[in-house]
Amino acid sequence: MARSTLIVYCGLPGVGKSVASAYTAEHLEAERYRSDRVRKRLFPEPTYSSEESNATYEELLRLAREDLESGTNVVLDATFQSKPYRDRAVEIAAEVDARLTFVHVDCDPEVVKVRIENRTDTVSDARFDQYLQLRETFDPLERDHVVVDNSGSLEETYEQIDRALLEPAVQSR
Repeated sequence: MARSTLIVYCGLPGVGKSVASAYTAEHLEAERYRSDRVRKRLFPEPTYSSEESNATYEELLRLAREDLESGTNVVLDATFQSKPYRDRAVEIAAEVDARLTFVHVDCDPEVVKVRIENRTDTVSDARFDQYLQLRETFDPLERDHVVVDNSGSLEETYEQIDRALLEPAVQSR
């Protein structure tokens, strides 16, 4: 059986992780899990407490592990703002012998502000003030990772993903 792939999309709220991760999951034929959806399934009226966050990441990573063990590719979409959550993803990938790639989605703050204000996606509750707050506390991503700048058009974002993730994945099969 071929090795499965785990792609972890991380970054601040509103930078475009969901758009990028959806594109990647579709083109990689992967199962995609969003922390926003997992959180709302677990906590219909979320308070965003640390206990809720821990439970959300635990479930997100449990789902990923289950699929990876069955040979399914997985794309995770969450802030992954703290190192312990990222380390747990690394452990799971190693335990199931999956290829692992971290993708840090970045975006110009002014673009984020406009996108959050015009958001029609009701799954995410993030507001621009949360973006600003999390920007101050986001643990540095101190491991190899791909950076996707989502400040421009969708086409430009998709081209970055194609070059960095999808073309190499096709070549390694």
